[in-house]
Amino acid sequence: QVQLVESGGGLVQAGGSLRLSCAASGSMIFANTVGWYRQAPGKQRELVARIIRGGNSDYADSVKGRFTISSTNAKRLVYLQMNSLKPEDTAVYYCNAEFGVRSDWGQGTQVTVSS
Repeated sequence: QVQLVESGGGLVQAGGSLRLSCAASGSMIFANTVGWYRQAPGKQRELVARIIRGGNSDYADSVKGRFTISSTNAKRLVYLQMNSLKPEDTAVYYCNAEFGVRSDWGQGTQVTVSS
């Protein structure tokens, strides 16, 4: 029901930075969590970062200290600031919103980090 559109992906050198954006077309006020996942070829989709009701955020251990998730008050826009990028960060990054009984996903944006 909620449409999510990611942007901001691209090609970057190792050590560089990118900022991903997720724009929601519907209301996000009922979302339990909003966040970012990624999937590399041959690997399963994994959680990168999320914001939980109450304002707390979770990060994968592999990105702690390098990535920061943020959102507007209404969660209509969700951002992922990625610093000190590594080649192993290369993946398709997906925006996600969880509503308890369902999850909505964006189409994904490619992030490629060269060595």
